[in-house]
Amino acid sequence: MPPDTLFERITDYANRADPYPLYAELRENGVSLQGDGSYLVGTYHEIAALLHDPRISSDLRNRTEPDPLLARSDDMPPAFIGVDDPEHDRLRRIAMRPFGPPHSPGRIDALQGDITRIAEDLIQEFRGKDRIDLVDDFAYPLPVTVICGLLGVPQEDVPRVRAWTNTIIAGFDFSHGEDPEQRRQSAMQARDEMAHYLGDLAEKRRGHPSGDMLSALANDEGPEGRLTQPELMATAVLLLIAGHETTVNLITNGMLTLLRHPDMLAKLRAAPELMPRAVEELLRYEPPVQFLPQRSPLTDIEVAGVTIPKGASLILVLASGNRDPLRFDDPDRFDPMREDNQHFGFGSGIHNCFGAPLARVEAQIALTALVRSLDDPRLIEDPPPYRRSPVLRGPRHLMIQHAAGT
Repeated sequence: MPPDTLFERITDYANRADPYPLYAELRENGVSLQGDGSYLVGTYHEIAALLHDPRISSDLRNRTEPDPLLARSDDMPPAFIGVDDPEHDRLRRIAMRPFGPPHSPGRIDALQGDITRIAEDLIQEFRGKDRIDLVDDFAYPLPVTVICGLLGVPQEDVPRVRAWTNTIIAGFDFSHGEDPEQRRQSAMQARDEMAHYLGDLAEKRRGHPSGDMLSALANDEGPEGRLTQPELMATAVLLLIAGHETTVNLITNGMLTLLRHPDMLAKLRAAPELMPRAVEELLRYEPPVQFLPQRSPLTDIEVAGVTIPKGASLILVLASGNRDPLRFDDPDRFDPMREDNQHFGFGSGIHNCFGAPLARVEAQIALTALVRSLDDPRLIEDPPPYRRSPVLRGPRHLMIQHAAGT
């Protein structure tokens, strides 16, 4: 098939279960101009260079034809993931103060006990069941419980959070042959509703700090100043969605991969201390974020002999770079002991994943608990049904049969 249809084929739901042959085709064709005027890049070294290139913008105002779904709403600016320095640096620094080092160095380590307890409580619910849905019964409730607790979102509001999140993520379904306008409008409405909900929670804590991140964002007056209310709303939406959606996929893709490699599952059960390295390989082999669709050059640039014009849509296919044979030996082989594993599982450059330390800890604890606790687990359906989004790729359900505990 012609290379200018690659993005159409990659985003076709029929290829969701196994997009990797298409990524190999992308690498063979180099930088690929698509029929809609966008450019796909799928080779490791070119992606790495572009992620660190200050001439590449994440701000949609710099794109020739901005995506209306991601454009600014009337009362809420984009989060820091969608702007460039110096605005990006200021917003990210403020958000980082209550989350991690240097100002809150113990935040993630302090959560390990809670994450372990949540994982064990969820696994207790498996007792007496010989079939479980790993997504609904474990991989979703664990990270959403953690991020809601971290931000200060009441647990009784989690169903509302899930409904909003599902609608927002559905807006990133690039399926061709379907009218995306309704999905886009619904996604924008859900984003605005979530933003106002989180903004109201933060406002109630202004002047009354309570130890959670929303309270800190509303009250902390650091050297970069305080977030405006619209900035706080946009930041909170990003932290809440990104704080659990990618981890759901990481846990689910991870367990799916281990069930497809029972020898590796047995090895990790016998030696759980190997799990941190295994999680890094899972981030390379089956990354939760497949590509970054919102980049554009600030000037004409040349990539692998192809000139990409200023303002063009530039799509960096991270999952393809993670399987590039010019960077990784035997890249289509799952090897938990792989060394020199500098993957794109959390991106790279100034926009590398803000929540990567938390996601790593959650995945390590979750997968260790599952590997230890599930007795002779087997897939009921392979491939499983996948979520619609080609960006945040992972199973919608993952049915597992195991010898039920007592």
